[in-house]
Amino acid sequence: MRLRTRRIYEPARKSDGRRILIDRLWPRGLSRERAQIDDWARDIAVSDALRRWYDHRPERWPEFRRRYFAELDANAEAVEALRDSLAKGTNTLLFGSRESERNNATALRDYLLGVSE
Repeated sequence: MRLRTRRIYEPARKSDGRRILIDRLWPRGLSRERAQIDDWARDIAVSDALRRWYDHRPERWPEFRRRYFAELDANAEAVEALRDSLAKGTNTLLFGSRESERNNATALRDYLLGVSE
């Protein structure tokens, strides 16, 4: 499984492979045509409550990851379905946040690859 992360507002590239939006909300001001996504995995997205709590505050990143991983553990069926769909080729997890390092796509990639801090 090859996983990349990219901001959805960046132009799509052939090297992205399969493009999967993992945000619960559709990105503002972006048409579906311009987004060029292959799948929208809303059921794997961070809960609204956790997203609001995190608020992209760097000091909350470790706790955000812990809480998001717990949400994913509790959503095993959706996680397994996503893993199965990612089994072949390159996949890019797309996110809307301006924060390129500490975002839900990075956390999800780490979870799927078994990376812990």
